[in-house]
Amino acid sequence: QVQLAESGGGVAQTGGSLRLSCAASERGINNRVMAWFRQAPGKEREFVASITWSGGSPYYADLVKGRFSISRDNAKTAAYLQMTGLVPEDTAVYYCAGGLFRAYGSTRADDFASWGQGTQVTVSS
Repeated sequence: QVQLAESGGGVAQTGGSLRLSCAASERGINNRVMAWFRQAPGKEREFVASITWSGGSPYYADLVKGRFSISRDNAKTAAYLQMTGLVPEDTAVYYCAGGLFRAYGSTRADDFASWGQGTQVTVSS
């Protein structure tokens, strides 16, 4: 199983920006769909964005469309989430996830087999 590790979380003010990184333990991640999910206290884990193995077809949840940007660098076995225009409702633990065939076009956490430990993002008003 590929190991994933997130970094880059922290505290930002409303309207601010943060960039999250996800490092994978092996090149096996390069043929996987990479995605970001988030989970706020007392809420279900929700889909944020995903990107295919080639870096194409980025897909976003409506709540973050136009504000967040997902990318990947297969040479570095890494994925990123650039977050701009942050609002307090973006406060959550953000998780990096990787998946194979079932993950293509999916927004369901169950379709992703590899997960990181999560990184906290807090947006103050």
